[in-house]
Amino acid sequence: MKQRNVTRRSFLDAALKGGALASTASLTITKDLFAQASGPIVIGHHCDLTGVISSWGFWHDKCAKAAVDIINKGGGISGRKVELVTEDTESNPAPGARKLRNLIQRGNAEFIVGSVHSGVMLAALPIASEFKTPYFSTGEATEVTGSKGTRFSFRTGTDTYSIAAASMPWCVENLGKVWSVIYADYAWGQSTNQESKLYIEKAGGKVLASIPVPLDTKDFVPYVAQIPGESEVVLPAFIGSLSVAFYTQAKAMGLDKKMKMFSSSASLESIDPGDIQGAAEGVYFFENFPRMLAHKNDEYHKEFNKAIGIDDVYAKEIGGTRVMDKSHGWQAWEDVFAIKAAIETSGYKGRKDIEGAIQALEGMQMKNSLEHPQGDKLIRKEDHAGIIDCYISRVEQGKYEVKRRIPKEDIAKNMPLRHNLSTMPV
Repeated sequence: MKQRNVTRRSFLDAALKGGALASTASLTITKDLFAQASGPIVIGHHCDLTGVISSWGFWHDKCAKAAVDIINKGGGISGRKVELVTEDTESNPAPGARKLRNLIQRGNAEFIVGSVHSGVMLAALPIASEFKTPYFSTGEATEVTGSKGTRFSFRTGTDTYSIAAASMPWCVENLGKVWSVIYADYAWGQSTNQESKLYIEKAGGKVLASIPVPLDTKDFVPYVAQIPGESEVVLPAFIGSLSVAFYTQAKAMGLDKKMKMFSSSASLESIDPGDIQGAAEGVYFFENFPRMLAHKNDEYHKEFNKAIGIDDVYAKEIGGTRVMDKSHGWQAWEDVFAIKAAIETSGYKGRKDIEGAIQALEGMQMKNSLEHPQGDKLIRKEDHAGIIDCYISRVEQGKYEVKRRIPKEDIAKNMPLRHNLSTMPV
């Protein structure tokens, strides 16, 4: 019988289809590869499984587990099995900080796929740095790869800096020059306000008002009433229930008839526009991974959707009601594969080799693939920021329709370096 040539690509494809380990031959290959290893590589997942952002954390957990499963079915990392250890941040900085210590000190995690909650990841970074453990942030507060960044902080996705740099030139030209910002008064909202204002003004626009809103707000009327009537565009920066409350109450007040709205994908992540009675209809959103397959229609995007179990239009759970946080959740998948590449490139064996792994991550280029289905990307060497293609979409009949693709090269040109983390000590 002719021996089948199992390539890396064909093995990953087979794994996704659930058949890669069906044969005795494949089981033997995996067993033999692991037999060469000296013990598992432990990746920690600092995951928001409960609390305000748990609807996102569900998908981050699913993505990280799926990525690790594929890697282990393919022989692990450098012949070593990968062990994923997860701790719930509770979407709260204080317990989140404690849980990170648990991951590193008790769970022996050598690399961390991090929180999507900006407050949690900012609280986590000093601890990760103290223990010389690379931490991949999946949230958007720019400080993690900016003013509070260290040699150990990385991201493959976007932050408030890159979002503003990517979106504001087009938005100011096409939506309006007179803006107001209304935002949740915590790390991410504050960072969004600061970076957006900077880039609106850089593009020739102006911000009439920046309106902070407490996190326990139920009644948005007093805050929406503060938006100047001469505003042409309003930028709301909320997540979860706050976001739903803002859009539904703003629509009831007729705000959508007076001015346009633009926001980060975070404002409607894990929310189906159809579930909020059209309150987000016509709103423009920044995306970094189109919710609809049609707007990045390739085999890797399609296979990723299958692996995670979401449909190709609404990013909704097959057979369920959950909606994926499509512009954030992919990072938990891709970060695992970035860690794999860094370990294998650098020859990492243990913590004493961490500097080599960090150097491998600095400037790492990733090609559009099953491992990196969001698309081609770069971790910029100096500031450890993800440089990726981005999109501006509009909600039309409950669907995210892409109106503009912003190439990563244009974004990089518009976000000059502010900090050089690569010169910091390890």
